[in-house]
Amino acid sequence: MNRIRSAAVTTVVMAMAAVPLTTAGAAAAPLPAFLSAAQLPASSTPWQADPVRNGLPEVSSMCTAGVTPKSSTRYRDFRTELDTTARQTTTVASTTAKAKALAEKLRASIETCLDRLKAQDPGLEGEAFYHGGIDIEEGAHVYSIDTSHPEVGSTDIALYSVGRDGRAVTVVEWSQLGDLDGAPLAGFKKTTAAAVAKLY
Repeated sequence: MNRIRSAAVTTVVMAMAAVPLTTAGAAAAPLPAFLSAAQLPASSTPWQADPVRNGLPEVSSMCTAGVTPKSSTRYRDFRTELDTTARQTTTVASTTAKAKALAEKLRASIETCLDRLKAQDPGLEGEAFYHGGIDIEEGAHVYSIDTSHPEVGSTDIALYSVGRDGRAVTVVEWSQLGDLDGAPLAGFKKTTAAAVAKLY
């Protein structure tokens, strides 16, 4: 588990799809599929899944805001009764090269997120880690950001992943109150693998 110097925090952003222009008689390319509630990490209360929506959510992830294009993106939010939340955001780029570049920008944005948050709030403390890659399609990468605010007495843990399959890039975010020791890291890696495998 390699510690990342410039980290990333609070839940994230990306959900995919854009339908390319087609000529008459040609079938439109299928949209990438999304995770179901049952594919999220185990929780003591059931997960509930919102419908898949086009564009970007009104409240974007602090770590990836401004990186994901709205026009070719879709997302789905998830929640439990215990204030545990998750989101999958998927974007379909016009070319594989642009998808690869987007995935790299998203990873960089997550890796520098904690530093940006600390700059905005000097009272914030935290640690961020890179938890390695996942061998699925063009690959996925997993991160965690553990933050606390001693003056308020709050602690939050967020898990992030960025994965790609061809022109599709997906970001999965998971967050709840607590710290990394209480986070389902192994389950989140399985969720990430499922998310990338379902893209196409």
